[in-house]
Amino acid sequence: AKRGAAFTRVIRELMQAARKGGSASDTNAALRTAIAHAKAAGMPKDTMERAIKKGAGELEGQQMEDLLLEGYGPGGCALLIDITTDSRNRIVAEIRHIFTKYGKDMAAAGSVTWMFAKKGQILVEGADFDKLFEFAVEAGADDVQDVGGAIEVTTSPDVFHAVREKIEQAGFNIANAELAWVPSTTVKLEGKEAEGMLRLIGKIEELDDVNGVYGNHEIDEATIVKFNAAGA
Repeated sequence: AKRGAAFTRVIRELMQAARKGGSASDTNAALRTAIAHAKAAGMPKDTMERAIKKGAGELEGQQMEDLLLEGYGPGGCALLIDITTDSRNRIVAEIRHIFTKYGKDMAAAGSVTWMFAKKGQILVEGADFDKLFEFAVEAGADDVQDVGGAIEVTTSPDVFHAVREKIEQAGFNIANAELAWVPSTTVKLEGKEAEGMLRLIGKIEELDDVNGVYGNHEIDEATIVKFNAAGA
């Protein structure tokens, strides 16, 4: 089931990248990243190629659409939900149902996006900070920070894929790389509010059309570990 869910998300990433930049990976950096994710997930080559062709409009099939839905979680924290779907009405209804079930509200377009900025985030493990800092900044990164056990490289969206490739080609170990919505400020959640936020996000992330859920909340690691251990 987990492998199937991973395939579904990678297929959507391949289709989205091909739809925006075409099916030629040599000129489409986003597609090269998606292909790397597909290979890491063990996706068969024919499945990968079909997703790329479908996304580029080279095969008959459903048309995919990008959506950014907004809402409010526990403690009044803001949530952004990044979606790629073939049915706007269906996914909006599914997410509205989840918000209603947990006593929270969806928000009108533009209500919370002003609190976030889209940035590239590249997490590198096992690297010398000074060496990576010098290389990443020269490659076009905006910031490099030690986040405890790993180093986070931040970029603008337009150079994200290029910087990621340069870091990878230089031999650094990339643990994760994504375009994410980063909040300008955060709100600390504790106790039941923290658990409620983790539960709400978990239910939204279970939907196949959801690429990612981003919030301006801050929850300490101990609470997250306890929540996951309880299987809530």
